[in-house]
Amino acid sequence: MNNKINEPIGKYVSQLYRKGNSFITKELSQYGIGSGQIMFLLQLYNKDGICQEELSENLNIDKGTTARAIKKLEEESFLIRLKDEQDKRAYKIYLTDKSKEIKSGVYEVLQDWDSIISKNITQEERDTLVNVLKKICINQNIK
Repeated sequence: MNNKINEPIGKYVSQLYRKGNSFITKELSQYGIGSGQIMFLLQLYNKDGICQEELSENLNIDKGTTARAIKKLEEESFLIRLKDEQDKRAYKIYLTDKSKEIKSGVYEVLQDWDSIISKNITQEERDTLVNVLKKICINQNIK
């Protein structure tokens, strides 16, 4: 009989999430962005001009949270919302020059965090970890 206790995966995911949020918030504070808004900017860096609903769906985040984040980013002049020409009830979200100017800095912070957390693991271990995490996300219907 195996007496080894399975360590909870969630414990480590949670610790990394909290530590990552703290690092990213600290590093992005120079731009006035918190870790809660960064994922919205990243989505728009990949595809500018999408509607708020699509943003929520892509991030698997409820519409209320998305609306609050968009409002804060809009107040800080990182985004603008314009009426959708095809659907007058919807808004398309666009990056401003201000958010485009900090893009490389944002990606640099994320790369720094990635380097920190993968410092003592091999490329093979990193690839395996990414593949396992992808499988876990698929199991939970996370894109």
